[in-house]
Amino acid sequence: MEVVMFSTHCPKCKVLQKKLDEAGVSYTENCDVDAMMELGIRQAPMLLVGHELMDFTRAIAWVRQ
Repeated sequence: MEVVMFSTHCPKCKVLQKKLDEAGVSYTENCDVDAMMELGIRQAPMLLVGHELMDFTRAIAWVRQ
């Protein structure tokens, strides 16, 4: 399953990145603001897991499962 983290390198983005790394989750990072806007993303970080887009809180909960 493909995991993409949409990031702007903000403090929350760094927290999510650290949690993903600690959990050993393989992901790609996308910092393309235009791509984020096309997906309707208005805040970062967001995590795309398969076809499910998660905000920061849901992404952290997903990593912890």
